Amino acid sequence: MGPLPAVAGDLPQLHRPGSPPSHSRPRGVSRQGFTLIEILLVTLIIGILASLSAPMFGRALERARVAKAIGDIDAIGMDLVAYELSGGGFPTSLEAVNRDHLLDPWGNPYRYQLIRGSDAGKGAFRKDRFLVPINSDFDLFSMGPDGESTSPLTASVSRDDIIRANDGGYVGIAEFY
Repeated sequence: MGPLPAVAGDLPQLHRPGSPPSHSRPRGVSRQGFTLIEILLVTLIIGILASLSAPMFGRALERARVAKAIGDIDAIGMDLVAYELSGGGFPTSLEAVNRDHLLDPWGNPYRYQLIRGSDAGKGAFRKDRFLVPINSDFDLFSMGPDGESTSPLTASVSRDDIIRANDGGYVGIAEFY
């Protein structure tokens, strides 16, 4: 039996001088690498996904900071109540419970003000929307992400504060109190 006749598709295309080069590849030969358009398309898709996920990451990070501040205020409040129950009354500063150097998640110190037995005027205490003090024992709060605060919780700079209210019955964002 002799050699099989060649099929035109099985032979590699040869470039003849004076004829345009053929861009077909022989069977079994794959191209190597990516084209510029493919790389740009992948880069575009990654950019779109990153731009969609960045705001969600920022919101999750802010919720985590708020949760940490709530936990810190709750723990400091329990330390202050334990100090008072030990017979010493409420302290005049957080130094008595070794919490004076503790910073909130935004890098600001927690604010503490003694109410019960203090000679401070009622104007200095944190107040709700009816301008009634929100605590009867002590005020404890974080100034929140903006680092600013004022006495009434209805003020725009106080809405993002993390507060302790109702003598520890509520610890959370001032806007939702």
